[in-house]
Amino acid sequence: MAITNISTMDPIENRLLKKKLSVRKLFFRDLEIQAHIGINDSEQGKTQKVLINITLYMASTEGPKNDSITEVFNYDRVRDAVHGLIQRRHINLQETLVDEIADICLGFEDVAGVRISSEKTDVYDDCSSVGSELVRLRD
Repeated sequence: MAITNISTMDPIENRLLKKKLSVRKLFFRDLEIQAHIGINDSEQGKTQKVLINITLYMASTEGPKNDSITEVFNYDRVRDAVHGLIQRRHINLQETLVDEIADICLGFEDVAGVRISSEKTDVYDDCSSVGSELVRLRD
């Protein structure tokens, strides 16, 4: 079995692995949403595509023993909360969006840390997206 060089690893994993033998992560990749977001006049009153990436670092490394949803964190809780947040109001900044998603995720006691990113894909012609990313651990 190969030994992983911890110093080159994700810093959250590195920190958690100093306390435990394993880290369990759940993730959403490129959750596509239509959001009322932006500060420019052209972004007001309409939606635009935003890609959200969420990694949840779980407090427990325990896996299911009986292959039952009741034994694990239900992804629907995060997805539904993110959609609810987006539908409630216009958000000016992607930084605000990722902060609020992090707050939601860390509100679940099962979650020890998060990595959240938001990408607007239609801002500039010369790049695929612009965005913001936040990494946060529970106190």
